[in-house]
Amino acid sequence: MILDAFLDRLEYREPVRPDPATLRNLHRAWRLRVPYENLDLQLGRTLPLDQEALIDKLTRRGRGGLCYEMNGALAVLLRAAGFEVTVVEGAVLRSTRGDGQWGNHIALLVDVDGETWLADTGIGDAFLEPLPMREGTYRQGELPFRIERLDDSTWRMHHHPGGTVDSCDYRTEPREVTDYAERPEITSPDSPFAKVLLAQHHRDGRELALRARTIKRGDGERHTLSSLDEFAETLREFRIPVEDFGAGELAALWAKTEEQHEAWLAIQAKSNGRG
Repeated sequence: MILDAFLDRLEYREPVRPDPATLRNLHRAWRLRVPYENLDLQLGRTLPLDQEALIDKLTRRGRGGLCYEMNGALAVLLRAAGFEVTVVEGAVLRSTRGDGQWGNHIALLVDVDGETWLADTGIGDAFLEPLPMREGTYRQGELPFRIERLDDSTWRMHHHPGGTVDSCDYRTEPREVTDYAERPEITSPDSPFAKVLLAQHHRDGRELALRARTIKRGDGERHTLSSLDEFAETLREFRIPVEDFGAGELAALWAKTEEQHEAWLAIQAKSNGRG
């Protein structure tokens, strides 16, 4: 039943076997159907990371989530499909910000036919298919991703040029998704994950990104949302079901983005020498 629930969410109709082809296809289907988003944090909701909560949010309610939820739920799906999956700790931007970044991310190592693969749908514009966990550069379409080994238990994924993050580090010690339920990233109102409404999704061959009231489609096309109705339609475009929110909650989200958008405009003006 767990497997069927996830396959229905992904609209996945191919045979499911614990093999490399299925792993690639499931990872790609996830990226095409499940958005990265932080709307629950914007509403002050808690983010439980136990298996039942992840199944409820990601299948029955049709939502996306943050990295802990996205990769936590992906682990449930892959294990239900027969894969050997290890949850590992990540550190986005550790290369420039240091060891304090450890724990701001999680990802999955999947062992298939003697090969270990990095599965990670928890970065907003993550790779579409898993990457081999061995040193080298791997192209997906026009985009290069590089895997570097830092030491016996630590690896670095270099994102493609133009990606939302420069790199992410991973250490191979097994962890549990619930280890991260009390992380300040998802419990503190001062968390960078909570400060600005964010959603990202791969759709129609391009990356969509919503930041407060600004939507970016593909390379450079930006648009500022101007009404609650347009906001709701944009959420639907990102495959975020507005039915999961009450009318008051949707209005509260829209109102909250006004201050966030004005703050972003002020930062942009200052960086351009006008403030």
